[in-house]
Amino acid sequence: MELAWRDSQARLEEAVGLTAAIGLVVVSAQIANIARPVPATLIGSGKLDEIAQAVREFDPEVVIVNAQLTPVQQRNLERAWQTKVVDRTALILEIFGERASTREGRLQVELAHLTYQRSRLVRSWTHLERQRGGFGFLGGPGETQIETDRRLIGERLAKIRKELESVKRTRGLHREARRRVPYPVVALVGYTNAGKSTLFNTLTKAQVIAENLLFATLDPTMRAIKLPDRRQIILSDTVGFISDLPTELVAAFRATLEEVLEANLIVHVRDTSHRESEAQKADVLKVLSDLGIDAGGERLLIEALNKIDLLPEEAREGLLAQNRINSDAPIAISAVSGLGLDILLERIALILGKERIILFLKLDAADGEGLAWSYAHAHVLSRRDTENGPHLEIAVDPYELERFSMKFGERLKAVPTSV
Repeated sequence: MELAWRDSQARLEEAVGLTAAIGLVVVSAQIANIARPVPATLIGSGKLDEIAQAVREFDPEVVIVNAQLTPVQQRNLERAWQTKVVDRTALILEIFGERASTREGRLQVELAHLTYQRSRLVRSWTHLERQRGGFGFLGGPGETQIETDRRLIGERLAKIRKELESVKRTRGLHREARRRVPYPVVALVGYTNAGKSTLFNTLTKAQVIAENLLFATLDPTMRAIKLPDRRQIILSDTVGFISDLPTELVAAFRATLEEVLEANLIVHVRDTSHRESEAQKADVLKVLSDLGIDAGGERLLIEALNKIDLLPEEAREGLLAQNRINSDAPIAISAVSGLGLDILLERIALILGKERIILFLKLDAADGEGLAWSYAHAHVLSRRDTENGPHLEIAVDPYELERFSMKFGERLKAVPTSV
């Protein structure tokens, strides 16, 4: 898929945002237009000298290049500018390293980090040494420091992969446990800082970190909520995507994104107030495609146009007027003010409801427990009370069918209709 065109100023602003996400202060920011990348330094000699002068003037601790550098390009730039140089991949890895909080998240970050480091002159990456747990100082006799580091990185990678297999098995057990008490999973995805966590907090009344920072959320969070039809679902908040996501992270975080891979429904949250909203959408769809999710195929997906509260009133009202429950069109929402969220929840209920199976259930008059259980685990479409007990027409989720059959047996009959 071809990504939408992104303007240089927007990419520069995003790079500044990434830098601020790890607490660094930007003293100078420049755009380098590259007609043809220079193999040795990426940028031409004129821009190289211009940045060297800025480095002498500001004396920064690090220069961040918002592009993927080869090891040779990074080394040559460090020599030319006499300071530490970090590319986009290393910057994003650094952010992930600071934000990951669960054991799996930390392991995934370290795996990605070490995979990236292994192709570099690792002794130059002292600013990231804490991610390596301080290894790289001890080695066998006759080894150079770089050889020692590479050997230890290889050993650590093998250990991390083994630990991750254990974590994945644990996550698998958790998923199996959820299947035994089954609820549909609805996953929130979107570009970083699109407002996923704010939406998650509003819908679940949770207190997930929801800051105006890139990658404020790194570890998946799940909460149960009730839809307007009283059905319970599990809502999942996930890591935000970004353009040019390091390939190391796409692979390393595949397990973290398993909730998206297995979700019954995906809600793509977009920042409709951002001038690069269309390009961000393309980036998200590309990452989903890389994960094996075809958003344009059979996968159920809702597009939520968030942050309409930041739009001019006329544009905001125009988008809200287009909101429809029974439609495939995007839904305009504001996670902050709550505008459009009722339509979003109704759309989720409608889509998930289409998979339900219609059944007819006859209950005994004294079976109050069975009646209450039916209301709790199905959507009651109609009820007719008779002398012998209530007769219910119910819509049951496919994964609940076995439980209903075991509980009610011959009292449960199929109805040849669909919701």
